[in-house]
Amino acid sequence: MATTVKYADVEVGTELPAGTFPVTRATLVQYAGASGDFNPIHWNEKFAKEVGLPDVIAHGMFTMAEAIRVVTDWTGDPAAVVEYGVRFTKPVVVPNDDKGAEIEVTAKVAAKLDDNRVRVDLTALSGGQKVLGMSRAVVQLV
Repeated sequence: MATTVKYADVEVGTELPAGTFPVTRATLVQYAGASGDFNPIHWNEKFAKEVGLPDVIAHGMFTMAEAIRVVTDWTGDPAAVVEYGVRFTKPVVVPNDDKGAEIEVTAKVAAKLDDNRVRVDLTALSGGQKVLGMSRAVVQLV
């Protein structure tokens, strides 16, 4: 599937549709099984608190993956993302309740590059706090 977003139609400052992604303890267990990352800070509240965390936290790579969904949903093609990097600034704390946590993601085109590529800057928040810093993707458009 190729991206349907045209380079010529995109301007610096173009905002991508925002996304809100729920995270529950069940989500974390599913991700642990898929990724093989069974670190107890992601599922054991007692252990997480013993090592100084406020509660169980989401996997960093899970948080990163949820954030880039805003870009892949926009392009319609995950292969359009040719570079992606973040700095982890705060963990996504996932309480043991019916609601869990949410990752709220906004993004905008920050630069037009050569070869029909754009740089997209993302902002990811959870509980009102920034959880990813320097979150940037380079996207190949048509």
